[in-house]
Amino acid sequence: MSPVLRAALWMTGSIASFSTMAVAGREVSDSLDTFEIMMYRSVVGIVVVCAFALATGAWRSIKTDRLGTHLVRNVAHFTGQNLWFYAVTVIPLAQVFALEFTSPIWVIVLSPLILGERLTRVRALAAIMGFIGILIVARPDMAGINAGVITAASSAIFFALTIMLTKRLTRHEGITSILFWLTSMQLVMGIAMAGYDGDIALPDLQTGPWVFLIGCAGLLAHYCLTNALSIAPATVVVPIDFIRLPTIAVIGMLVYGEVIDVWVFVGAAVIFAGNYVNILVESRQSKAM
Repeated sequence: MSPVLRAALWMTGSIASFSTMAVAGREVSDSLDTFEIMMYRSVVGIVVVCAFALATGAWRSIKTDRLGTHLVRNVAHFTGQNLWFYAVTVIPLAQVFALEFTSPIWVIVLSPLILGERLTRVRALAAIMGFIGILIVARPDMAGINAGVITAASSAIFFALTIMLTKRLTRHEGITSILFWLTSMQLVMGIAMAGYDGDIALPDLQTGPWVFLIGCAGLLAHYCLTNALSIAPATVVVPIDFIRLPTIAVIGMLVYGEVIDVWVFVGAAVIFAGNYVNILVESRQSKAM
């Protein structure tokens, strides 16, 4: 099997997992708030990660010498994920995914400050195209701007911070260590935020399976995406990842009766073009070196 086909199969798993997590998050939103959803997601996640670490002997790779970086990363991810779960309950799923795709644009903008990377002309062009795409998707008028659009766009910024801090951690630590501290720290955050009012709702027979799906799908989505990137270049993986948008648009139409908005796709196409041009130029420059 060719590397491209193997990467495509891994990305199929990633697309299915992200879509499942969005639908499951909406299904439990009437019974659980976003903090409770994140808490239960972390419970499922830490059980899976610990079981995997014990079964494979990867427990020894879990390190404790960069807990500060882990904490900042996980606060950013916890914030972004809570905003994302809120957004999927109040605006069309396709709009949430389109705005989420601006994360790489925010990485370009923030990398000079956090990672010390250079802002080239191509990266600046990609960022500008990304912001144009945001304006097309959100259509900032009195009817277009609402809490869902703001939270979805904000989640992309926090996901970008997560990406950059993950990149910094991967220079010294493996994925098992990163996932362990992700799930364990976010479990503590989830308990603190869900229980600040002294009332934590428990999943029932109806919401329990959805909560389990959220926990498993969250881990599986990132595992599949990481494997795809390890097999094929980003120039191959990123276009496949954008299939998430029409996929979730069709799911939203069939399951929730959401109207497919052509401007969401137009804006997403502009965002994709900016991301892809940047990746293509960066890949060619890397090969030339």
